[in-house]
Amino acid sequence: MKGWGVACVLLAGVLNASFMLPMKRIKAWPWENVWLIYSMVGMVILPWTLALSTVPRLGDVYRNTAWSVLVKVVLFGMAWGGGSTLFGIGVRRVGMALGYSLIFGITASFGSLFPLLFLHPESLMSGQGWTLMGGTALVMVGLIFLCIAGRMREREMRVTTSAVAFSGFAMGLVICIFSGLFSSMLNFSFIFGIDLQHLASSFGSSPTMSANSIWCLTLSAGFIVNAICCGRLLSKNHTWHLLWEPGFASCWMSALLMAFIWFGCIVAYGIGAASLGVLGGIVGWPLLMSMTVVGANAWGVLTGEWKGARRSSLSYWCVGLASLLLAIYLISRGAT
Repeated sequence: MKGWGVACVLLAGVLNASFMLPMKRIKAWPWENVWLIYSMVGMVILPWTLALSTVPRLGDVYRNTAWSVLVKVVLFGMAWGGGSTLFGIGVRRVGMALGYSLIFGITASFGSLFPLLFLHPESLMSGQGWTLMGGTALVMVGLIFLCIAGRMREREMRVTTSAVAFSGFAMGLVICIFSGLFSSMLNFSFIFGIDLQHLASSFGSSPTMSANSIWCLTLSAGFIVNAICCGRLLSKNHTWHLLWEPGFASCWMSALLMAFIWFGCIVAYGIGAASLGVLGGIVGWPLLMSMTVVGANAWGVLTGEWKGARRSSLSYWCVGLASLLLAIYLISRGAT
């Protein structure tokens, strides 16, 4: 069963690494148009459709859940929504390979270490805790190398492609760091909302689908933040009209494809983590992030983000990526 869980989590990582690819093909829409459609479908329509289809008596599940649990799930969801918004901006500023590495490296560490600290504090000063803290320190080392590599690449290549449509590497770096911190809250919501899963199962939901009772609340709360940000940009830039003007069907299709791929990641992760046992959220999270980083960097190479870069910057990039992967491996081992 755990082998199946690991396979689902790794599949989720592949999907998570791939959902931004359609965005690279969208030229006619600015970021806010794409992100609004993607987030509305991926964070509201699909989660509630699946939850209502797979969790019997969903309303009774919420009525019988303690308010403290529901509040935590919603607040963590809103914090994650802020990270999700920053994610889209950050990746477009610094590129897919570097952006994913920075954001998911931070997310992997905090998303695994902090729940362990709050739920199992007795383990923090144990060998397990020291392993997790050592992994977090190694993440910071990896981030430094990736930042140096990205800065060197910017100077060498003077990139002006859509992958780095916004100027200002330093600001993109800051955005990615904050995105990583807030994005880890998605896993907090999953772990601290475990009571919802148990109630959903008691009302007839299968164990692998019970997490849908969490996702629809968390993602909808996150959508609120995304919608506010997108709405402000749409009004400021006067780009609302692009959503319904004829000739933009391909933009709609790309945004919808992003939503389906990304939500597929969420579903696969929920199934996989539920199959990994009591510590599934702590063990599965760094596995998800690890596969996402590997996949994103593979896509970054395949789509030419590092084409023409010098050996010096590529060396820093390789060391940084290796450090992140080693850190995530250590965190995974420490959480088991």
